[in-house]
Amino acid sequence: MLVISSREFRQNQKKYFEKVDKGEHVIVQRAKDKAYALTPISENDMYFNAEMVDKIKQSILEVQKGEVSRISTSKEVSDLLGL
Repeated sequence: MLVISSREFRQNQKKYFEKVDKGEHVIVQRAKDKAYALTPISENDMYFNAEMVDKIKQSILEVQKGEVSRISTSKEVSDLLGL
């Protein structure tokens, strides 16, 4: 694992991105109490990719049509999930 300063990161971004792409862990230290981990992501990692947006839109339509389940106990949650 590499721990580098934010200044070092700014000056050599390409170098550190390439290290992360090869599987190395890089932490960018900013000030005394702030640090950030560099992590590569793919489109599947994005929270609001096209698939997720479609699911959200579908859920909104189901609510508007009244196609909802109301639950109030943990047992109802377990039953709904088949646990």
